[in-house]
Amino acid sequence: MPALNASSRARELRREIARHDRLYYEEAAPEITDREYDALLRELCDLEDAHPELRAPDSPTQRVAGKPLEGFKQVRHRVPMQSLDNTYSLEEADEFMARVERLLPGIKLRWTIEPKVDGVALSLTYREGLLELAATRGDGTTGDDVTQNIRTIRTIPLKLEGDVPDLLEIRGEVYLPKKKFAALNEEREKEGEALFANPRNAAAGSLKLLDSSIVAKRGLSAVFYGLGAVEGGKAPQSQEELLHWLKKIGLPVVPKFWEADDEAGVRKAIAALEKIRHDFAFETDGAVIKLDEFRRREQAGSTSKAPRWAMAYKYEAERARTKLNSITVQVGRMGTLTPVAELEPVPIAGSRVARATLHNEEEIARKDIRIGDWVFVEKAGEVIPAVVGVDLKARTGKEKIFKMPEKCPSCGSKVFRDPELTAIRCINPDCPAQIRRRIEHFAARGAMDIEGLGEAMVDQLVTAGLVAALPDVYALKAGEVAALERMGEKSTANLLAAIEGSKGQPLWRLLFGLGIMHVGASVARKLADKFHTLDKIASASVEELESTEDVGEIVAREIHDFFRLPHNRKLVESLRKRGLNFGERDERTAPASQELAGETWVITGTLSRPRDEIAELIRRHGGGVSGSVSKKTSYVLAGEEAGSKLDKAKSLGVPVVDEAALHERLKP
Repeated sequence: MPALNASSRARELRREIARHDRLYYEEAAPEITDREYDALLRELCDLEDAHPELRAPDSPTQRVAGKPLEGFKQVRHRVPMQSLDNTYSLEEADEFMARVERLLPGIKLRWTIEPKVDGVALSLTYREGLLELAATRGDGTTGDDVTQNIRTIRTIPLKLEGDVPDLLEIRGEVYLPKKKFAALNEEREKEGEALFANPRNAAAGSLKLLDSSIVAKRGLSAVFYGLGAVEGGKAPQSQEELLHWLKKIGLPVVPKFWEADDEAGVRKAIAALEKIRHDFAFETDGAVIKLDEFRRREQAGSTSKAPRWAMAYKYEAERARTKLNSITVQVGRMGTLTPVAELEPVPIAGSRVARATLHNEEEIARKDIRIGDWVFVEKAGEVIPAVVGVDLKARTGKEKIFKMPEKCPSCGSKVFRDPELTAIRCINPDCPAQIRRRIEHFAARGAMDIEGLGEAMVDQLVTAGLVAALPDVYALKAGEVAALERMGEKSTANLLAAIEGSKGQPLWRLLFGLGIMHVGASVARKLADKFHTLDKIASASVEELESTEDVGEIVAREIHDFFRLPHNRKLVESLRKRGLNFGERDERTAPASQELAGETWVITGTLSRPRDEIAELIRRHGGGVSGSVSKKTSYVLAGEEAGSKLDKAKSLGVPVVDEAALHERLKP
């Protein structure tokens, strides 16, 4: 094809692909099939390969992820990114507007009301219409350069349309659509990976990935609603104008917003939004009230943390009334029996809820919950379903009082009531339900970190009779695993490789993975640091164990008794024969330096790596890690979306640093 024709066709293809991206990702109204879309993209790729001079930075082909990053660069925002004050009270929202009216006496004010997107704050910088930089909010002044990851999001244009300023900073939120979130968690569950608690956490975790090829597969999206710096051109002068203008130049915006002239109008808009908020692709937990005119915002000003001209009104957790059909009992890894409410399915906060935990027998009695009751269910934090009360007026007298079983529902063994823990336990070590939970705990990310050995896989292995105890995991053969459902050659090889690799995990992970009562990751670390080998821990007296930091008499006795039970001694010897590290080869936790000796660190927010890895790094360089901020804290390591710990550090004058500063100190 002649160069002139190729250039014309390339421009045509870019426009066509951009239009189909908008139809598919923003309007949910695709006009062509995936195959037809792929054919257009393939044709453009072939054209650019044949004529490299035609390859433009705004081409859809440039969304293909590049090489994995080694880390994120820090960038300074031209205009700070502030957070919003918020309230759950309509009266406080009225007072906020009255306060602004007092700041601007005699001026007729106009307000806009928008959905509060539960995502990750983002700033985009376009230079001459081309995407130059994407950065997270960070501490409001400095954020992480996530441009390579943001380029993979198809709802974000690489080139703006129409006449735009020479330099333009746009503010908004990156989010994971609810349907994508559900699919992602379903996939992670199949792979035995930890589930994301909510879409916002999933979006934040995705943006912190160093490999943008993985980010590209997540299906992130975004909406934009604000301005930062503007240079060399005109921009809108009100929020209403801005939202229309952003859409016109190719940026996605909230699907609906409202305008109001007074408190009554704002309240009406908040109520209207609440009725439709679960229809949006993104999670929204509130409404953002903003002064419409930008010149009035400048007059109202800001505090050091938040603008005086905006506030977020947050909705109360949604409650639903439904029928409690039955109460089932689950068995945990320690044998604890937990009652679970089986409900008539009911929609709450945008999802279908059919089960909710009832905690224990005492909780059921306290709330007088009976089988057959009509109950009230809420989502705690709009994530975890909980039965919060009973509709006593709806009782007919046919409801049944629930009693915990006398025998384990999994193995039929007689249960034991633990008076200290107000819990009922099955003490049969061969109980199938306990075996499943113990293996899941052993393989979890915080323990032995065996990727692929999650709940679904463990259930298959136990059901098939391939695993009846922890050591059996290390005796699995490729042919046995490959015969299981949904296990191909590659997934089988990956699982067996992860199992083999776990043999070299440090002692504290093994100790935590054994599931000893009251021994969490922190205590396991302290024991490993003090005794160095599993054999020394197993043979230690109660007094010797109690001399370990954070180990009291009850914990010391649990550890001591654990290693003296015959079936646990047998377990330890079996794991030894399988070649696990009992502390003799803990290179992964060997001291690297004393650079942080005597310092106590607190970690908060979303970081580029899991917190336990960052904590391990700090410990290897002589530092200590705490879960709470105090005057004794040396530094707070703050990542994206840091919360109350960051605020407390600032109030106490504790130095706050980011990952880059930590890594700079630890350079050889």
